[in-house]
Amino acid sequence: MDITMEESIPRATAVAAAGTWPESEARDTVTVDFDDRFRRRRLYSGEGGLAFLLDLPEAQVLREGDGLALATGGFVRVKAAPEPLVEVTAQSPQHLLRLAWHLGNRHLPAEIAEGRILIRHDHVILRMLEGLGATARQVQAPFNPEGGAYGEHNRAPGHPHGHHHHHDHEHGHHHHDHGDDDHQH
Repeated sequence: MDITMEESIPRATAVAAAGTWPESEARDTVTVDFDDRFRRRRLYSGEGGLAFLLDLPEAQVLREGDGLALATGGFVRVKAAPEPLVEVTAQSPQHLLRLAWHLGNRHLPAEIAEGRILIRHDHVILRMLEGLGATARQVQAPFNPEGGAYGEHNRAPGHPHGHHHHHDHEHGHHHHDHGDDDHQH
């Protein structure tokens, strides 16, 4: 793409959270699935035909109702597209909490709502959940997972980057070698 063509395409350079921008200034709407709502720089085409370049300082999650501020003025409304997901339900709120813990322990993107958790289809995870007594069914819905799985929590000051799950611990004053045989069952 040459420079003159790129300059003729409006650039969206900031994101205004849903409810904080004037809806009357919406010039178009872009409906995208979750993967295309976690971007820094990408060319989009709105439902009304407006082509624009998302050009943010860093990648961020675009949420339903957010406004992409165009450098030339006005906004593009973000709409979350329905996509194939799995709805996970449980026998009780405590059971759902336990299932959420198991999903979080695997760092999976998950949308947590009252009475259900939405995840993307993964046959290994579905087998695990069903083994834990969960009910899973396929649904079509917009996907708005909690922020942590896509690094939003990494912006917090002092948060360590990278998660190392190394589990060699000293326990008390035992001075014998466990070797590899100790963990066989």
